[in-house]
Amino acid sequence: MNDTVIEMAAVSKRYLLGEDHPGASLRETLAHGLGRLRPGAPRRRRDELWALRDVDLEVSAGSSLGIIGRNGAGKSTILKILSRITEPTSGVSRTRGRVASLLEIGTGFHPELSGRENIFLNGTILGMRRRDIERRLDEIIQFSGVSRFIDTPIKRYSSGMYLRLAFAVAAHLEPDILLVDEVLAVGDAEFQRKCLDTMASVERSGRTVIFVSHDLGAIASLCETSVWLEGGQIRRRGQTSDVIADYLASATAEDGARTFEERAGSQVSLLGITVRDHRGVATTLLSRGQAFSISLRVRLGAELPGMDCAIYVATKAGVRIFDEMWSDRVARRPAGPGVYEVRAVVPPFLNVGDYVVGVWLGTTYETFLDDPAVATLRLEGSTSNRPGRLVELPLEWTHKEAVAGANGISDIRGAHGRGQPATRSQRRNPDA
Repeated sequence: MNDTVIEMAAVSKRYLLGEDHPGASLRETLAHGLGRLRPGAPRRRRDELWALRDVDLEVSAGSSLGIIGRNGAGKSTILKILSRITEPTSGVSRTRGRVASLLEIGTGFHPELSGRENIFLNGTILGMRRRDIERRLDEIIQFSGVSRFIDTPIKRYSSGMYLRLAFAVAAHLEPDILLVDEVLAVGDAEFQRKCLDTMASVERSGRTVIFVSHDLGAIASLCETSVWLEGGQIRRRGQTSDVIADYLASATAEDGARTFEERAGSQVSLLGITVRDHRGVATTLLSRGQAFSISLRVRLGAELPGMDCAIYVATKAGVRIFDEMWSDRVARRPAGPGVYEVRAVVPPFLNVGDYVVGVWLGTTYETFLDDPAVATLRLEGSTSNRPGRLVELPLEWTHKEAVAGANGISDIRGAHGRGQPATRSQRRNPDA
């Protein structure tokens, strides 16, 4: 018996750009059409965008498939084709069973109806009978967390409330195939955990989940297999861990390594900087949970006692996360003429996001280079349900029973950090 529930064969999707804009007035449409009929009128070439190119995909019942890739890779287009929102330009796409999709917040909802009424409306759109909706109604409302506002028109809902109700309906009306796009990012940490747990239970019940997300940690925890899309084509498919590793290492060596012209007449020149992942591959696309290294190639043109360098990393908003000097850890450093490679390993404490790398070169008395943006890097993966923090520190936690004394509670041991703080060099700021 064939257990394939999703099949795409040579599916391509083309969009035509720059002409026939939806929403144009009748006057504008007629004027444009008559203009093209004039003798000798130049024919305007329509730009083409191929969102997908010859995609072949099969998914079995009871499995979960993750789809990863950069923006514009075609991930959402696949889900729209599978949910019949759009049709492929060429190729064949088939699904077997009831499909529920959560692609955009509030899709299939009527803003003037209440949350309760929209549950019945959306359930009917998904092909459910009224008595089946009534049987799951209380469970849907409880899961959504909007019970207080369930009889309020949803035009008054926030985007997060929209999302909660839409996911609750899609997940609890027992679809055979559940399609989920990046919209989970709108919810809070607790709701995201509930969504992931629900998708896992959907898979365990023998149904199929297709999950698109930039949260590689969530993809890895839910999906055994994944597809990596690039430029509208499948570049890699296989075990999720292998696909994610190849995706993160996909940036070319040029992306992870930059070279600079030697500064004429300078005693010190920065020749290059290289960012490498935990496997030693030069790349600026890194895994959130792995250490990475930053290497500098520096030329000394003369004897420079006390030669030093610093590497600092800041957010795109300019918030400096750390600023560490070579001399903080290495007392005796080379000072004679030559080319040296200085390498620092950064432990996995940075959160997901984009960062800028800066470099300082100098001595106790002189600065030769101070560039706040010599390289960029991006960490991808799970935010551990705390997207607002910048760093994750390995604090050592202890506890003991509190002892009540005459003056109240005393002798309580709290959390404290592991290890000793590094000595801060003041060479770049003597007044610090």
